Amino acid sequence: MTIGTAAHPPLTLAARLARRPRPNAYWILVAPALVLMLVFYLYPLGQVLWISVTEPKPGIDNYGLLFTSASIHKMLITTARICAITTLVTLLLGYVVAYSLVHARPRAQRWIFLGVVLPLWISALVRGFAWVALLRREGVINSALTGAGIIDQPLSLLWNEFAICVGMVHYMLPYAILPLYANMREIDQRVIAAARGLGARPFQAFRRVFLPLSLPGIVGAGVLVFILSLGFYITPAILGGGKTLMITEYISTQILDLLRWGPATMLATSLILTVLAMMWMLGRVVDLKKLFGAGG
Repeated sequence: MTIGTAAHPPLTLAARLARRPRPNAYWILVAPALVLMLVFYLYPLGQVLWISVTEPKPGIDNYGLLFTSASIHKMLITTARICAITTLVTLLLGYVVAYSLVHARPRAQRWIFLGVVLPLWISALVRGFAWVALLRREGVINSALTGAGIIDQPLSLLWNEFAICVGMVHYMLPYAILPLYANMREIDQRVIAAARGLGARPFQAFRRVFLPLSLPGIVGAGVLVFILSLGFYITPAILGGGKTLMITEYISTQILDLLRWGPATMLATSLILTVLAMMWMLGRVVDLKKLFGAGG
């Protein structure tokens, strides 16, 4: 049996079947990645979950500490407060920058994008110690304020929650700006022009038209920033000076100093489940592909 046209020579059915991609070839290409994912990611996560219910004895006693341990309650409240403040401030600053990006000229956009992306190329460790130099009692900020006569004594800007929030906001800004920009550039500017043509003032057009249309970007960027903030370790360790413990540093202390693997892995598992739940909720609210610029 042959199939063909006048423009193309006929092919036998066997030849056509031979030209089809084989399912085995797909799995040969995917198998190495699956093996690596299983060995270096899923298996360690499984071990963490296993240890959380077997150390120091089998059961869910470790998870009961989430409701009974005062130190864990304090640490979780501190973590939630710092992450919430970081998210709110980052969203506010990121929204302003993303809005400016959308309405800037192409040449200005390139320079703004460079300023947004450039910090991503610098190590978090370097940025942390840079903020130490800026915020310490003899640092640039206190020296400038003292020299200008604004303050008489140096301010306590370091080794506290303020310093941690400053460092985290600085680190997280690109992760808020880029999703917000991806959302804002999809907004039809003719809708804003139509609102202005109907008599709306610039602020009214922004508040009643542009802001509601940008809400998916705000939600997406906010959840992304909050999730990433939960996993911060280097910045709180450097700028907090060990005085303000967030969940990651608390887990590290439990493992390295106290050798309490059960509570540590319980907190790690709880953190993973919280992140997965937030990502699921984010996926229910917004289109992730469109939000991050992957949509068609």
